[in-house]
Amino acid sequence: MPRDSTPTKERLLREAERLFARRGPYRVTLREITDAAGQRNVSAVNYHFGSREGLLEAILMRHGDPTDAARGELRARLGAGSTTRDLVAVLVVPYAAHLATPEGRDYLRIVAGLSPLFSDWRADAVGTGPHLVDILTTLEGRPTELPAAVRRERVVEMIMLMTAAMSSRARQLESRRPVELDDETFEANLTDVLVGVLEAPLLGPLPTALRAQEPSVGSVVTG
Repeated sequence: MPRDSTPTKERLLREAERLFARRGPYRVTLREITDAAGQRNVSAVNYHFGSREGLLEAILMRHGDPTDAARGELRARLGAGSTTRDLVAVLVVPYAAHLATPEGRDYLRIVAGLSPLFSDWRADAVGTGPHLVDILTTLEGRPTELPAAVRRERVVEMIMLMTAAMSSRARQLESRRPVELDDETFEANLTDVLVGVLEAPLLGPLPTALRAQEPSVGSVVTG
């Protein structure tokens, strides 16, 4: 009877989460992961997950899939006619639930480190999920008075801000530093900030005095 490899896979996953969260998925060697997991075979990651990308995908799926399912349940409770604040809260609340565990806090830090990929959220990326895509698509259509290109940009900026704020709080909690806001206030405040990102009016160009000017020859300081 073949030996159950589940404990080995779990150790590799957990150590990869821990290391990826602190140093980034592409700055950690596979040997460091296998050593941390107590595996002498440096090929253990490739054996169980196929590659580094397969390991990262497994981490994102094991946290992201339940999160997206929770978002679907919350949205179903709200029903039709959800406000922008309702929809943003559906994004924030299940995501913030990860702050309660070490594994979840590591996940939040890993996702924040993948920010260059956020603009591709429509591409059915691993860990995205159909409910997340549906909510972001709805938010991208609001408010209608803003140009479509601005709305698209703001959705990406909202994702970046949400993941950065969660990652920062995760680091604070992990270091046992005190946080100023309790969990409920943190979630409500972040939701309102993100709604502001989406709904703030576009006031036009910035004052010309704020734009960078080429220095005149006489103003250049040489040392």
